[in-house]
Amino acid sequence: MARKKEIIDLDNIDPYKYENELRSNGIKLIAGVDEVGRGPLVGPVVTACVILPDKFNLDGLTDSKKLSEKKRDFFYDEIKRQAISIGIGIVSNEEIDKINIYEATKVAMKQAISNCDVKPEHVLIDAMKLDLDIPSTSIIKGDLLSISISAASVIAKVTRDRMMYELDKKYPMYNFKGNKGYPTKEHLEAIKKYGIIPEHRKSYGPVKEYLERKEQLTLDLWFYCKYIVNFFISIYKFDLTLFIFLCIS
Repeated sequence: MARKKEIIDLDNIDPYKYENELRSNGIKLIAGVDEVGRGPLVGPVVTACVILPDKFNLDGLTDSKKLSEKKRDFFYDEIKRQAISIGIGIVSNEEIDKINIYEATKVAMKQAISNCDVKPEHVLIDAMKLDLDIPSTSIIKGDLLSISISAASVIAKVTRDRMMYELDKKYPMYNFKGNKGYPTKEHLEAIKKYGIIPEHRKSYGPVKEYLERKEQLTLDLWFYCKYIVNFFISIYKFDLTLFIFLCIS
């Protein structure tokens, strides 16, 4: 029997619930961890680890996907200003192709935690479960339910988006500024027209299919060229044999 999809009442969410419970048990350094960039066809997966102060309050802060770019940028600056510590983790598209996106996300999350200059006492993680030497809690929809994870989602999102803006300057024909590397119709059509770039994830479906088609076309061309060369060689040999026969007759 299929499990019913959990419905979250957005009007009654207490984004400080997990943090307050931990603080009531004497835990002060609480980190939130989240990722951005599992779905795109291009670029790295980026994670952030954010440790917020006890009295942190930023009205409207929530899952970065639910915020406008203007609000994300504002919250990004405020989080950077107020946070006790922030760590960023980045795993490249090449590494994603080697170990898969799930494992790459875990690696990036661990990077982000270790890149904090203050070690947290407890880590709240959006959905993922990590093998850490620090107590941790995995929270489904954590970017909505935990203020620390919401903060991490904003830091990760803005960091990756700005990386994509730089990539857009290098390859404007793909419009990475607009699609952030996700498989939009425009992006897929650009791949068909211009091919792929080194930053594309070769293990991802549309990119992998493009490479397979290209490889097949290369093989077809090779066999066609081989046939043409052999054809002319056979004609040349026949003409040479006929010439020699006529000369000695």
